[in-house]
Amino acid sequence: MLCLLFVFKISIITMKPLSSLLIYLLLSFVLLTTAITYSNHFQNGFHFDDSHAVENNVYIRNLSNIPLFFKDGTTSSNLPQNQSYRPVVSTTLAIDYWLGNGYNYFYFHLSSFVLFLLQGVLMFFLYKKLYNEAVPTNIGIYAALGGVALYLLHPAIAETINYVIARSDIWSTFGVVLAFVLYLYSPFCRKYYIYFLPLLLGALAKPTTVMFAPIFFFYILFFEEEMSIRDIFLKINHQKLFRLFKKVGPVFIFCLALYLFIDKFTPKTWEPGGSSPLRYLITQPFVITHYFYTLFLPTGLSADTDWNLLTSFKDIRFFIGITFIIVMLYIAWITSSNKTRRPIAFGILWFFLALIPTSSIIPLAEVLNDHRMFFPFIGLIFSVCWTLALIIQWGIAKLNQKGFQYAYVFAFIPLLLLPFYASATYERNKIWKDEESLWYDVTVKSPLNGRGLMNYGLAKMAQGDYKTASVYFERALVMLPTYANIYINMGILKAATGHDDQSSFYFKKGIEYGQNYPDTHFYYAKYLYQKKVYDTAQAELLKVLALSPSHLEARFLLMDTYQKTSQWDKLEKLAIESLKYSPQNQIISRYLEAGRKKEGELEMAQQLAKEKPSALNFLNLSLQYYAAGKFDECIDACKQAITLDPKLAEAYNNMGSAYNLKGEYQKAIPVLEKALAINPGFTLASNNLEVAKKGQLSAASDQSLGIDKSGEARHINKSLEYYNSGRFEQCIAEAKLALKSNPKSDIAYNNLCAAYNSLKEYDKAIMAGEKGIQLNPSNSLLKNNLAAAYQGKKRN
Repeated sequence: MLCLLFVFKISIITMKPLSSLLIYLLLSFVLLTTAITYSNHFQNGFHFDDSHAVENNVYIRNLSNIPLFFKDGTTSSNLPQNQSYRPVVSTTLAIDYWLGNGYNYFYFHLSSFVLFLLQGVLMFFLYKKLYNEAVPTNIGIYAALGGVALYLLHPAIAETINYVIARSDIWSTFGVVLAFVLYLYSPFCRKYYIYFLPLLLGALAKPTTVMFAPIFFFYILFFEEEMSIRDIFLKINHQKLFRLFKKVGPVFIFCLALYLFIDKFTPKTWEPGGSSPLRYLITQPFVITHYFYTLFLPTGLSADTDWNLLTSFKDIRFFIGITFIIVMLYIAWITSSNKTRRPIAFGILWFFLALIPTSSIIPLAEVLNDHRMFFPFIGLIFSVCWTLALIIQWGIAKLNQKGFQYAYVFAFIPLLLLPFYASATYERNKIWKDEESLWYDVTVKSPLNGRGLMNYGLAKMAQGDYKTASVYFERALVMLPTYANIYINMGILKAATGHDDQSSFYFKKGIEYGQNYPDTHFYYAKYLYQKKVYDTAQAELLKVLALSPSHLEARFLLMDTYQKTSQWDKLEKLAIESLKYSPQNQIISRYLEAGRKKEGELEMAQQLAKEKPSALNFLNLSLQYYAAGKFDECIDACKQAITLDPKLAEAYNNMGSAYNLKGEYQKAIPVLEKALAINPGFTLASNNLEVAKKGQLSAASDQSLGIDKSGEARHINKSLEYYNSGRFEQCIAEAKLALKSNPKSDIAYNNLCAAYNSLKEYDKAIMAGEKGIQLNPSNSLLKNNLAAAYQGKKRN
């Protein structure tokens, strides 16, 4: 900054043009400062719409799908309501996925950030050219540098840079700025309409690029024809207007054709999300006022605001917004009459025109979004910086007349704001770090946003903090009583806490309010799968695929249910179909092989671990052995996984759990402690360790009393083995033998309850389950099986 002040002082005194080298050095300094400011954002996670457009979009995982992106918009998301025709965005996401060899946050942020910096360079040349049209002095260069610095460092812009799928705004805006620069600096590009190419590129990322046409109209009006807004309405200017329309006509035709082309390829399933065009329209003047205010005081930035639509024209906020717009348009009218001040008018009109797609009659789901400022702020900052430049120029002249020796310092005052903006952006990047930090910020900034409350609850539930999650879900439900996702998340929460009777209610409510959304059916199917209600789960999964054929998780789960229920023909058919969506996917190929060979999950896991002996494959094998009741084999598989990856906490946990079921608590405790040493927040390992310690105490107590439970453990293990192989009668017989060894074994009653459920003998299942719950009210697995028994009896 001191260097900039020194340069400014010299240029003011000498009045000599700045050298190109010095200009580029100053611009490089701005870019370097921006890179430092954003240095903490490259590992920020995915958020919000990233889930369906990036994380769960199977198409971006293979570069061979790029031609499909240009075919139509169905490949842009796995959520039909959000599918739009943005092939450039999908293509860049696929490249990022390929570069990072998966979902590597760094590469997804790097590509957007590089484009952002390039846009900053182009903005400098755009600003400089237009400022020099008004006043051909060094003041235009300083205003351009200051404007670009303000834009690149402003925290409101960080809302776009941190949000991966918002690269659509970056690409579309980049296209507009590049088109202007090509037109202004290259006679060749201007003559042969080469500047149309970046418009095509930008529009294929987001159709807001077509607003280049009206912005271009005012550029020609102000800077080439040197007319004011008032001149448009004077008869004497008919010839100039004819020349103007001749210049802008091809641009309007091209942009209109682009819009119609994009609209044609946008899937009919796409929904803007809003409901009332009139209420949305009357709300937008105040929203626009908020955007203007945010340029100067960006203190209320929120990833998801809690603004609501206005209900009447009588609302004071409507009058405030309309008054603001009228005043700004009046300023544009006045300043357009003076060549020196025309950049002010041009920037104001750019600001309003860029907001038309999101702040007019098309009702979007969100009343406002902070990332919508990315495109319009180019114009607003252009206008504000030129206003400041003229004021500074006037102030310096006045101070010099009065003999003030350090008048040039006056120019430095606005630059003092830049470090504060940069610091705010750096802090804003921290908020976008992960789901918990982002949605907590939303709950603070937008406490009346039900979706924000739900998403923060979801982040807490992912951490195992069910109590906090429940509080936020309940609060969200009060605000959004018909929002399907809240009910689905409540269902997941209730299932995780053993309240199956309530979870089923919430899942069904979620489907009632969101029957056209694939995830409502998917999570209910996942719940049913966990309860081993495979037939109903399959029906729900088929609904998911009918709504979203590329939903890969649903395909995996459906293939798994087909394998578990030995529906080999269906498994083979589904696997073949799934390979079309994810070619060379090893998991799908395994299911295809299993379908053809009629192999169960255990055999498939054994084969995979044999062919590709990795820590994760042995971990998966241990889970299959565990499910089959083969605990010794489970322990051996865990040991092989640990040999390949000594830091694999899940393998230690599985081994400890297997030792618990074998009744070998003294062996379970050290391996579970090892799991927690690797991952102190491993809730499942912590719970298993508690079971092991209690079991050890109980065993010591039994030993002192002369009680032998070794027979119980043997029969329990055998009953589990029979259960997992579908031999339910034998499972019941072994569980009863376990009860003879220990009449207070809640695990034996759990096995009885589960086996009777599978045989649809629900009265017996209820009797066994209730006895077990009396012995151990905290046995969550038994609670689930008892709830399933109640539901089964109700259905029958």
